[in-house]
Amino acid sequence: MSSGFSGRYPDFYNFGGVNGRSVMNLNNSQGPYRPSLPGITSDQASLLQRRSNLIGKRSLADFQQQFQHQQQQQLGLYLRNVKHRVNYQQHASPISRLSPPVDFSGNSISPEFSAISSNLSPSAMYGLPVLQQLRGPSGVPIISDVGVNTEEKKMMSRLQELEKELLNDNEDDQNGVASVLTNSEWSETIQNLIGSGHNNYISPSPTSSASSCSSSSVSPPICAKQSLIEAASAISDGKNDVGLDTLTRLIKVGNTRGTSEERLVTYLAHALVDRVNSTQCTTELYSNQHLESVQMLYEMSPCFKLGFISANLAILEEIVSDSNNIKLHVIDFDIGQGRQYLHLLHTLAAKMKNENKMISLKITAFVDQNVPSSGLISVKDGLNAVANRVGVNFTFNAMDSNLFNLTRDAIGVGNDEVLVVNLAFKLFKLPDESVTTENLRDALLRSVKALSPKVVTVVEQDMNCNTALFLPRVTEVLKYYGALFDSLDSTLSRDNVDRLRIEEGLSRKMCNSVACDGRDRVERCEVFGKWRARMGMAGFEAKKLSQKLVDALRVKVNSGTRGNPGFTVREELIGGGVGFGWMGRTLTVASAWR
Repeated sequence: MSSGFSGRYPDFYNFGGVNGRSVMNLNNSQGPYRPSLPGITSDQASLLQRRSNLIGKRSLADFQQQFQHQQQQQLGLYLRNVKHRVNYQQHASPISRLSPPVDFSGNSISPEFSAISSNLSPSAMYGLPVLQQLRGPSGVPIISDVGVNTEEKKMMSRLQELEKELLNDNEDDQNGVASVLTNSEWSETIQNLIGSGHNNYISPSPTSSASSCSSSSVSPPICAKQSLIEAASAISDGKNDVGLDTLTRLIKVGNTRGTSEERLVTYLAHALVDRVNSTQCTTELYSNQHLESVQMLYEMSPCFKLGFISANLAILEEIVSDSNNIKLHVIDFDIGQGRQYLHLLHTLAAKMKNENKMISLKITAFVDQNVPSSGLISVKDGLNAVANRVGVNFTFNAMDSNLFNLTRDAIGVGNDEVLVVNLAFKLFKLPDESVTTENLRDALLRSVKALSPKVVTVVEQDMNCNTALFLPRVTEVLKYYGALFDSLDSTLSRDNVDRLRIEEGLSRKMCNSVACDGRDRVERCEVFGKWRARMGMAGFEAKKLSQKLVDALRVKVNSGTRGNPGFTVREELIGGGVGFGWMGRTLTVASAWR
């Protein structure tokens, strides 16, 4: 340090001969060291006596004993004269490591220090111990006692006693300080105070303080979604008991009538329990109850409903305007309750009226062997009734599904018919090469390509749950259905009966995605990029949807959701698709191919 005090005692008490050579000129009264404290004088006789004692061979113990004696002597002199404050007001106490250093070389004090000392309190200016300087307004020490050991507390107690004596105005009591502490005890206190170990006591490290705060603060509530992922991770590692314990607690506090997140976590927790217990049932996906809930989802969720409308608009764009007699033939592999074609019939009727054209519609629906065919009768009757009311010539045919033997003749496609194929929410239910060598997914696409349709429409959920491993699949399901549940929360009340039925259907879909593998996992959704690659391998080219169509969809989403900004319509720049989503998360993508 610039003051010459480095915390080592031979430098602090730098008398002649301590370092093996004299640092004082005894014949010069203006030597480099002139004590500034009254009462501490340069006694030449004593100094010569000490120098004479150094002559001759002496042991290390003698040197140490002499040094300790010198140390105690000088401390005693300092303590007896410490009350003569006026003579050293501008000198800081060696006790306080926070006080400015003393210039022992005899040089004048710097102007900066003089300016600072003029603003100091009397206790700080007179160099009183650190304890007094660190007291608050009420006299309570502001030094924290966190982590202080017994020895340090003892040292602070001694400093408190010393402070009381130093503030005593009784000049006659020369032995007051000595009555508090002996020279040896006082020396030990100073050594402990200026030692490196005291740093942590005065200024605790930020790390330790932060740790203390974090340990004493109340822990935030556990995120249910994070707990769900941790349970799935335990199951993935084969620790089923750990996973079941977490899932059981989630189910106990779950609520299928609460917030969208509470509903989602509860349903997904049950799905993971089914995976552990191997109680999942694939046949539930083909029950009438489930099919009805899915059709309600398609009708009430803007993201799904707009997907069907997009497919219809893409079909209408293929109708040649210069033809007065238009025959439209649509092949559908999963017609459901036929609600998509209610919109198509009304649109065709409006086009006929505006353009004075004759338009007929033929629908060929392929029957899924797993789905009861009795529902097709009611679908046919309902569409016939609407077609008659709006004035559209309508024909409905049903055929058994044989994906490996699809020809225009077998289907009954006329030469004057505009053939289109609708694959809305069909492909994700077919297994691909990762499940079976038959690869029904690619087989259907090749068969459709052989029909040479005018356009093929594809609408699918945008979710990566086909070949993904179990844990990433759970994470993807949690994110996708989390956005879907939130979107339902913005359009339907929590106690809405239809919403409850829709969410029960979604719970069955989630269960199949995370609890089943192999052929039992029917729900095998892909992201749009993978569908684009698969369509390209089958020989299809993407057909970019017109800007007029996209603008019409934006109008639909604003009118159907009352302008809810959570719903979005996004154009897929690569592939020509249009995505519909909630809060930035795409849920469905509609695209056209030829």
